[in-house]
Amino acid sequence: MSALLEHKIDCHCHILDPRRYPYPAEASYRPAGQEIGPETQFLAVCDAYRVDYALLTGPNSGYGTDNSCLLDVLARGEGRFRGVAVTSLDVGRAQLADLRRRGIVGVAINTTFHGLPYYRDMRALISHLEALDMVLQLQVAGDDLVALAPQIERASVRLVIDHCGRPELANGLRQPGFVALLALGASGRASVKLSGLQKFSRQGFPYADAWPYVRALVDAYGLDQCMWGSDWPYLRATERVDYGPLLALVDRLFPAAADRAKLLWETPRRLFGFGEAAARP
Repeated sequence: MSALLEHKIDCHCHILDPRRYPYPAEASYRPAGQEIGPETQFLAVCDAYRVDYALLTGPNSGYGTDNSCLLDVLARGEGRFRGVAVTSLDVGRAQLADLRRRGIVGVAINTTFHGLPYYRDMRALISHLEALDMVLQLQVAGDDLVALAPQIERASVRLVIDHCGRPELANGLRQPGFVALLALGASGRASVKLSGLQKFSRQGFPYADAWPYVRALVDAYGLDQCMWGSDWPYLRATERVDYGPLLALVDRLFPAAADRAKLLWETPRRLFGFGEAAARP
């Protein structure tokens, strides 16, 4: 068997459909061309590659805090999708509770888009997420996690780290941000997406310089806290990225079928409630 043929859950992907849901006028970056990923196209990708469920992340690019497109897809997905929304930092608890009822499992922050100063005070947001048992999803890069540590170390909110924490490969495995990310693995409240290697690799596919970081994360977190995501439709990619080769890379990095089952199915189903108690197809 292979990841190409095995049933799976994609834990990082975006829906961008500016024809049906135009970008707000204030959008600072407006995905276009091959970055556009409407629901119909993503469903075709899912069916072609046996993706049974997906965790859709609201993109800062294009939509910002406008979750209309994401919520529409969730409403019509018949349980196939869960969502992670982008909200303002002062979002109210009642608004978050409404999002939760509509299939949103957490809120995403992105220091690579907004910068660290934007997130200097997340106390209210974190408190709401804790009360509602929702996750705080972090896309950070380099040593950003060190700067955010004082806010998240004092909290009990569940954490999901995007794209292996996007380490700066020139600084090695002992760079402070990556060391902090590995330490979170022992907390029991953090999980990590083994995704987006193309975002921090300094090489082309198959991103071999990123592999030691993937292995270090698996060692620190265990596959019970690791999941896979495609990052479809590959916003701001500097070279071509395709779904099939990314799945073939999963086979290369995780040759054991039992390991792939945890990464691609068991862990995300448990963490996000996909299919509830349904067995693997």
